[in-house]
Amino acid sequence: MKSVKKQKNLAALAHEPEVRQGQSPALLQALHLLTREGRLNQDARRKLKQVYHLCGFIEPLLAEFPETETMTLVDHGAGKSYLGFILYDLFLKTRPKSFVYGIEARAELVEKASALAAKLGFSRMAFHALAIQESITSPLLPESVDLVTALHACDTATDDAIRFALARQARFIALVPCCQAEVAAVLRAQKAEALAEEPLAELWRHPLHSREFGAHVTNVLRILLLQAHGYQVRVTELVGWEHSLKNELIIARHTGQNRGDAQERAKNLIALCHLEKLRERFIY
Repeated sequence: MKSVKKQKNLAALAHEPEVRQGQSPALLQALHLLTREGRLNQDARRKLKQVYHLCGFIEPLLAEFPETETMTLVDHGAGKSYLGFILYDLFLKTRPKSFVYGIEARAELVEKASALAAKLGFSRMAFHALAIQESITSPLLPESVDLVTALHACDTATDDAIRFALARQARFIALVPCCQAEVAAVLRAQKAEALAEEPLAELWRHPLHSREFGAHVTNVLRILLLQAHGYQVRVTELVGWEHSLKNELIIARHTGQNRGDAQERAKNLIALCHLEKLRERFIY
């Protein structure tokens, strides 16, 4: 009786407005996005909404690959691999030549994700316990990949994901940066010198502004870097600000047409903000 009741509850989830059609309830339960009774709590709704919104931006990119063509996705800073699992479940499990790799530094999360993929029969998913920086040269990953994602990869991890994408000649990149502190720290350290030379330094005089302005400058420099390497870049909101303050979505498509002045603009911005210490991170 309990088994029959459980199956009815899971079947009913197909009609829940928060769960996408075709999504496996068993997967969402394994990811603890659904309770045993098949319910979504408030935190789960928030997480699922963010992942679904990102999937909505990624789905058209995946559609550009014919089902007979090999397609490789690498998800950096995967954590519990919500994004990789949901993308595979919704769009890739029926494509026999698609592969998903999850990169996560915490070995215990990699072990759990690997076990879950095996349990669900997601045979074309693989997980590796690597820092994103290590993955750039790791032989465990293909020499070229099609799509690189990084959802809320903290601070410089997003920069490492970009470096990986460039090294592996990614066709598409989808990034949602998080917790960007490096530039803000340099802004604070150079503040007195900047204020003496540049009126615009008032934009980052106060600690709160240093943090917010630093995050904004970081993403602008990332965009200029991608443009300098032949990517067309789109910047938009991921979800409403009420769901997450880390809400900027950067989507890049490789066209091979470098924006000729992108690197020069990056150099000028770095000089303006006294960020010379970080030149190698954003110009190469």
